[in-house]
Amino acid sequence: MSGVHDMGGMRGFGPVRPEPESEEPVFHETWEGRVYGIVRLIGLLGLWNIDMSRHNREQLPPADYLANSYYENWFAGIREQLVGAGLVSTEELQTGRASTPVPERVLEKVVHAEQVRAAPYMTSSYVRPASSAPRFSPGDRVRAINHNPPGHTRVPGYVRGRTGIVREHYGSQVYPDLSSQGVEEGRHLYNVRFEGRDLWGESANANSAVYVDLWETYLEPAP
Repeated sequence: MSGVHDMGGMRGFGPVRPEPESEEPVFHETWEGRVYGIVRLIGLLGLWNIDMSRHNREQLPPADYLANSYYENWFAGIREQLVGAGLVSTEELQTGRASTPVPERVLEKVVHAEQVRAAPYMTSSYVRPASSAPRFSPGDRVRAINHNPPGHTRVPGYVRGRTGIVREHYGSQVYPDLSSQGVEEGRHLYNVRFEGRDLWGESANANSAVYVDLWETYLEPAP
């Protein structure tokens, strides 16, 4: 879906001033680390996946999304998901007190501290088999299709309708557009290079380029 979260190439938000990696802390405030832990650990209950979480945050009120910091949006999103899944009520969130018992199906999946210490990164593989052979190969010219889906997608607005060159084929991985709806299906994933001037016009640096990871469904052959 198109929305305020898809800000690449948009004007009016001021310059991007990233902190030097050597100086940037993992978390700027203690509460950010807590939110990160809450989101990751609740995710291990298996009630939703990463694409569902992303789509949930994308549906936050636009004014709130822009006003919030990164982890404030994470926190707002997880609250919506908890209520939507029936794990907590709005009243419980407001009071900070549980009024109903935790469902047994949830208690069975609760992750304990020793499990987190044993596998701190809690990584998952998103490699899944595809139903067909890859359509493109490195060196192929491709065009990102110009579409505006109502649901979650990983193709940024600024490359839609633009032509690029396939640089790498990553194999078949979980297709996020369907994954956000709870359907797990593998689609071929590629890295595509777009020239800066093809994206931003003649005012762009002639030596600039943007590399974007795009699923096969987002692409079509280009002349």
